[in-house]
This record gives sequence, structure tokens and C-alpha cells, in this order.
Amino acid sequence: MKDHPRQPGGPARFSLFRSLWYRSRSEARDDAEAGRSITMPVRTGVPPLQQVLRRLAMGLLVLAATTLIVYADHDGYNDNSDGSVDLLDSAYYATVTLSTTGYGDITPVSDMARLVNILVITPLRVLFLIILVGTTLEVLTERTRQQVRIHRWRARTSDHIVVVGYGTKGRHAVQTLVGQGIAKDRIVVVDAQRKYADLAGDDGLVAVTGDATRSETLLKAEVQSASRVIVAPQRDDTAALVTLTARQLNRRATIVVAAREDENVPLLKQSGADTVITSSSSAGRLLGVSMVSPTVARTLEDLMTLGSGLDLIERPITRAEAGQAPRTCADLVVAVVRGKELLNYADPRLTRLQLGDRVITVSRAAPATEQA
Repeated sequence: MKDHPRQPGGPARFSLFRSLWYRSRSEARDDAEAGRSITMPVRTGVPPLQQVLRRLAMGLLVLAATTLIVYADHDGYNDNSDGSVDLLDSAYYATVTLSTTGYGDITPVSDMARLVNILVITPLRVLFLIILVGTTLEVLTERTRQQVRIHRWRARTSDHIVVVGYGTKGRHAVQTLVGQGIAKDRIVVVDAQRKYADLAGDDGLVAVTGDATRSETLLKAEVQSASRVIVAPQRDDTAALVTLTARQLNRRATIVVAAREDENVPLLKQSGADTVITSSSSAGRLLGVSMVSPTVARTLEDLMTLGSGLDLIERPITRAEAGQAPRTCADLVVAVVRGKELLNYADPRLTRLQLGDRVITVSRAAPATEQA
């Protein structure tokens, strides 16, 4: 039977246990591709001396357990020197047995002792050898551990945020998201350049290396189950293709796109973007404001930089604020979102706040300890 690639609407994941026990050719091929293109967050490595001491302690623990097992049934063993086996003889037998030296001067003679050797001592011997060659096995199993981490990440990834492009715009978008309290494990970065994917991994993010205009790359980022997508590549034509692909794979996600030129905004919105931010025009307006009033420009920069002094945030109103005028709120209300309509502070209909309203306010930035 011919294997077919996974379709966007098909099952996105399979169980971790099944992946370790059995994999079809298409799943094995998918795992191999994921291992090459998905970069997991970098973990702090254990220093070599601590690794050696930890393995030494585990080896001594196995040795002590084997000694106690042998001594508990010492009558079932025979020592060629004196015929009896004491605690020291048990430790000696455990040492030469676990190390596979096996001098043969102490041997199990009773049925029970031989059964224990088969069922208990032999597995302990294998475990002891695994501990001794742990460094080599760690290298050999690194690929398996990486696949396990990827499977575990896929199994729990849902309603996350996909950021396409980890250049200046993408990095600042991620910094703002993290500053607003979104956990890093809910953000996935997609970038065509390996160096940017590695940079995202160093920043504690899951990253996918590949062309985001291709469906298979976005599927690796689980875009089909994402709640939001930020598209911030270097070129507007790339942004349009990425937006089309993302919208085809996910009809419900909110897609925000960064564009360089205003003339490309209608095309990006037709491609499926909910919001388009034009970097060139925004920079031009900020330059004009800076020329007329540098202090206004600094205030705008302060509002757009989370945690720098004043924050422009959106939040639901509290029950205490329902029925009150917007000006009575503790924070300065500049607009209210009511249903799908945006009402600015000067709108004559905005006399009282209603339950379900969301307010856009200027508030004092929270201390760094609260944002952490």
C-alpha cells in the first residue's frame, strides 16, 4: 500500500507510545523531516562532573541492591573457599557479576538462587552496564529523545501563536507577546534561515526552519490548530503567499501581517489577512511627528514599547465599571470595543460602559517583577 503525505484536515498527531513501538513509512519520513527542521528550545546542560557523579551514584545503588538480594538468600550460594557466604562475600559476588567478570568461586546452587539470578540479577547487570556506558548511549539516543520531545510538543500544541519571520519585526512582536503574559511555549517561530531558527531556540521558543509559503512547513508549526498567526517576512510578495497558505490551512485564526508598502494592503487583505500593518508608512508618520513635536514622538514610542513607562492595553471591563462613564475608570480610556464596533472616547454613544465591553486604556507599566 502506498503511503500518502498527511493532509491538512487529517490527524495531526499520533500517540507517543505508538510512535516508539511502530511507525509507518510516511510517519518515519515525517519524523525525519521534523528532526531536521524543528528546533526545540535549548535546555541547560548538566556539567560533565555532575553527570559522572550521578552515574556513579546510580551504579553504587544498583551494586548495593544486588548485594542485599544475594545476601538475603546467601544459603543458596556456595563459596569454594569456606562453603558459606557472608555480607562481604555477597558484595564481592555482586561486583564480579555486575561487571561480567565472573570468577566462578561463588556460585548459586539452589533453585531459588538461580531463579533470582535469571529474573533479577541479570536485568541488574544489564542496567549496570547501561550506566557504565551512559555517555555513549546518551549520544546514540539523542535523536530518539529529540523525536520524543517533538511528539510531546505536537500532542499538547493548540490555540498557539505562529510567528513567520524572526527578523527585527518578528523578534519585537514576540517580545511584546511575552511582555503581555503569553508563555513562550505557546509561540512557534517559522523562518527560512537556520540561523534565525537557532536564535529563536536560544530564546526559549520552538522554531521551524523552512519556506513558510509551503503548506508542509506551516503544518510542522501546527498552524492548522493555531489561534493567531503573525506574518512578518522581509518582502510583501512573500507575505501575501504566506497569508494565502495560512488562511487555506486555518479558516478561524486571526492573521496579522506586516507590509512595507501601502499599495499592497488590499492584496494582503484579499489573501486573508485580518489586519495589515505597513511599516514604511508608520515609520514615515513617526518621522513627521518627530519633526513637528519630538516629545509627542517620544510619548508614542513609550506607548508602543511595552513596559517602558506607559502601556496601551486592551482589557475587559470589571463588574464595578459596568454602568459607569469611561472617565471614571482608574486608567485613561481612549476607546471602547463594543461587539465588533470600535468607539473612540469622543463618540456621543459612549456615555456608559456595558457588560461585555472591552476598553483600550493608557495605564502605568507594570514593574518588571510582575511581568516576569
